[in-house]
This record gives sequence, structure tokens and C-alpha cells, in this order.
Amino acid sequence: MKSTGTTIAHPPDPELVSERGVVSLLMELTKARLTLLVVLTTVVGFYLGSPTSVDLVLLTHALAGTALLAAGAAVLNQVLEQEFDARMRRTASRPIPAGRITPTSALLVGSALSLLGLIWLLFRVNPLTALLGVATWTSYVAVYTPLKRITVLNTLVGAVPGALPPLMGWSAATDSISAPGWSLFGVLFFWQLPHFMAIAWLYREEYQRAGFRMLSGADPDGSRTAASAVRNTLALLGVSLFPFAFGLVGHWYLAGAVILGAAFLAFAIQFARTVSPVSARRLFFASIVYLPLLLGLLVLDKQTRRLTSQRSGDSTSLASVSETAAQPLPLHGTID
Repeated sequence: MKSTGTTIAHPPDPELVSERGVVSLLMELTKARLTLLVVLTTVVGFYLGSPTSVDLVLLTHALAGTALLAAGAAVLNQVLEQEFDARMRRTASRPIPAGRITPTSALLVGSALSLLGLIWLLFRVNPLTALLGVATWTSYVAVYTPLKRITVLNTLVGAVPGALPPLMGWSAATDSISAPGWSLFGVLFFWQLPHFMAIAWLYREEYQRAGFRMLSGADPDGSRTAASAVRNTLALLGVSLFPFAFGLVGHWYLAGAVILGAAFLAFAIQFARTVSPVSARRLFFASIVYLPLLLGLLVLDKQTRRLTSQRSGDSTSLASVSETAAQPLPLHGTID
């Protein structure tokens, strides 16, 4: 490996590790906030896929396996990107480039967490969810991570592992992959693109310095970055209506999704009109407000319909609708 002029401090200072605490170290190494987002979207997928009552034991196993797999992937991502993380101010303090843990130790931790998560999903949930877990891990660690230094299309590829957790939750609850589950995948996929375009514009110089190929780095005036944000936010608005179209939720969700999508789109259009750090930051904050509100609407609408059906003595009918929505698509449809 040729020298880059960047120094990575190894081995770790035991006193520093002790001072920061093992828990703090592990939270940073496993990207705790990102892993939490994975867990939350998995919960939503599982809840929406549950035809009647939620199987809490199965849900716990699904979350445990998914969290372990996501945490392991996050660690291995940092192992592979340690040299590049050291070149960016926003990532230079991560455990490996900061010298708080050796790459070998991080590799062992990441591999152990990944393997444990996969085994957990396989034996305590179902093989389909484990297979989706493998697809998530592979697309993130083995495909997206190296592509960041090769092509600007890495963002599209990276949106795939980020969108699979709700589908994993759905498959854990139903042991199938069906159209409503794919609609949840679509929402997470398109949400990530404007979210990341805002980040990419804010940190475009750091990404360039680290050697990451981002659209914003080849876009001096930001027009292509902003156009991508608008295009994908508009696509998100359309895709967010699919859960209603598939009968998963009702009209309250539909109204809320339209309002939230229109508001999010307005921020993306403002970013396109005036490409600046201020408008990019506003788009970023709009994205992190949009997602939990939309997911909350999905859960609230489903819960409201379920309670209304139970009160009217028609819970059997609701279960039938949910089970029909959970029927798997033909194999050729899922591949296409």
C-alpha cells in the first residue's frame, strides 16, 4: 500500500480506552445511531407484517439478530475505510484512526458480531430473513464500501442495504416477501438519496480529500446534486403511497404521507434553487424529521385500524386482509 501521508495511531493507548470506556468505544465502533435506525425500521416492518397480534418473542429474536449483523457490518466498514477515515475531520476521531483499537481487534469484533447475527436469524427467526441479512451485509461491506472509491453510483448501491431492514422485519413476521414489504423497502431506498445528497454537498471537500467518489465532488455548482435530491424526493412521494395502494394502511396515512412528502419536496426544491450549505443543511434536517413521522404514521394507522376492527367485532376480517397482503409474489416478479 503506497503512503498517503496520513498517520493512523496504532496500537491503542490503554489509558485512553479506559478513560473513554468500553461501552463508548463499542457504540462508536458499531455506529450505534445507524444501528438503532436499522432496528427501528425492522420493528416497523415486523409490526406491519403481523396480521393480528405481535409475536414479541419472535420480534425480540429478529431485532437481536438484525442488530448484531448491522453492528458487525458497521465495524467491518470502518476496518476497510480506516485509512480514508483518517483524512476526514468528521471521521478522524473514529476508534481505529484515533488509535483506540487496533484494526485486527476491530476485524475480530466485526466478524464475530456478523457471524453471530447471521446464525441468530437463521435458527431463531427463519432462513428467508437470514438470507436477506446476508444480502444486506454483502451489499454494504463487500460492494458499497469499495465502490465509494470507484464510482459516484455508490450512493445508489448503498441505498440497498439501508432499505432492506424493514423488509427483513416483514419477512420475520410473515416468512415471505410480498408487495407491501417491498413498498417499505422502496420508502427507505428513496429516502436515503436526498438525505445523503445533502450530506455529500456539505462535506464534498472532505470526501474529495479522502478519495471518495461522490456526485458532489464532480459537481462544482451543485446543480446535479440538487437535481438528484429533487428527483428522488419526488419518487419518494410516489412510493410512500404504495402501502396505502396495497391495503396495508388507510386514508389517514395517505393524507399524512402526501403532506409530509410535499413538505420534504419543498425543501429539496429550495436546495435546487439556491445550492448552499444553508439549504443543504435544511434539507438534511427535513429528511431526519420526515422519516420518523412517516414511519410513525404507518404504525399509528395500522394500530388504529386494528383497534377499530376489534371494537366492531371484525378482527377476523382485518386478519384476512393482512394475510392476503402478505402473500408472496411469484418468483419471477421478485427478481424483476
